[in-house]
Amino acid sequence: MKTGVVVLLVAVATPALAQDTTLVQGGIYQRPYLVGNSRTAVGGYLEGNTNWFVTDGLSDGLSMELRRFNIFFYSAVGRRLRFTSELEFEHGTEEIALETALLDYTISPHLVVRGGILLPPIGAFNVNHDGPRYDVIERPLVSTEVLPATLSEVGLGIHGRFGRRATVFSYDAYLTNGLTDGVVNNGSGRTRLADGKTEDRFAEDNNGSPAVSVRLAAQSRNWGEIGWSIYTGAFNRYRVDGVVVDSKRSLTMMAVDLTTAVGGIEVRGEVATVSLDLPEALRESSGDRQWGGYLDVVAPVWRPRIRGLDRPEVSLVGRIERVDFNVGRFSSTDLPRGDEIDAVTVGVSFRPVPGTVFRANYRNTWTRDLQGNPRVRAAGWQLGIATYF
Repeated sequence: MKTGVVVLLVAVATPALAQDTTLVQGGIYQRPYLVGNSRTAVGGYLEGNTNWFVTDGLSDGLSMELRRFNIFFYSAVGRRLRFTSELEFEHGTEEIALETALLDYTISPHLVVRGGILLPPIGAFNVNHDGPRYDVIERPLVSTEVLPATLSEVGLGIHGRFGRRATVFSYDAYLTNGLTDGVVNNGSGRTRLADGKTEDRFAEDNNGSPAVSVRLAAQSRNWGEIGWSIYTGAFNRYRVDGVVVDSKRSLTMMAVDLTTAVGGIEVRGEVATVSLDLPEALRESSGDRQWGGYLDVVAPVWRPRIRGLDRPEVSLVGRIERVDFNVGRFSSTDLPRGDEIDAVTVGVSFRPVPGTVFRANYRNTWTRDLQGNPRVRAAGWQLGIATYF
């Protein structure tokens, strides 16, 4: 399955014709609220949906949720200076977070200095994750359960782009505070990088050893954009008041992402791996290696003429995905470890305008526990809406 997803991501790029020439790198500035040459702008997006799922014949019935209400702030504070930020409200006001707050100083298109609360470019989704950009309601499992999207960290670094209009190369490189001990010391019973996103990371580095993140990408009008990224750094607090109290334990994330189109059909996907230096006693139960991937296909099938709408579009939607939270075999029995999820989503979407989408999805997931017992199936319907404003 892992090999198949990788091959599929690479294969679909070859005969493709890219429809969107916007680099992933510029995603935070490619939003509808930034129109013209406004010095200051305010915008955002809204995302909500309904859920009705059945797990092995049991259901909690129909529920509704307002997942996100995000507000963007932007200001051109000088000829070469741009400030942008994003304030996120999840599930009403259950969680309020400052997702980005950064300043870009443009020396040239080849070199931009960035500092503040930023999105490390580990894969494309962590940078370009706005709900209205996707025709599937759920975020990819590899992005939220293997990679810790959405990951915001305090840091600084540089980015830039080179090339002509037909082919463009981009790079990003940042130093950030990094993830914390919650990667392993959490309540999930497994290694989970998302639990390493403690609020303390915005105030200080828990170990004084910054994480490094790098993304390199190429974009062509003929085959879209493909990117490779890496994030590595120590996650444990291995010294206290200058005294070493533990071994320095590091984690490394790597990802390959692809955005392209084949005959007008949009194809987008990502494959990622995680490796950690864990104590020997935790390696089998918590998992020192993880991987996952997803592939989205969006096929426009109807462009109706509706009075008052410029470019309404109806599309068929599909996603396949897989995550493995504990790669390898048990050393005691030589049996393969479980702890895996496979998922398939199909649906239809309607975009009355490019920045608004109505979504209807049918989602199947199959979950296998660590011991490899028979998989648990959950399936259900989701209806949702997401819109920029």
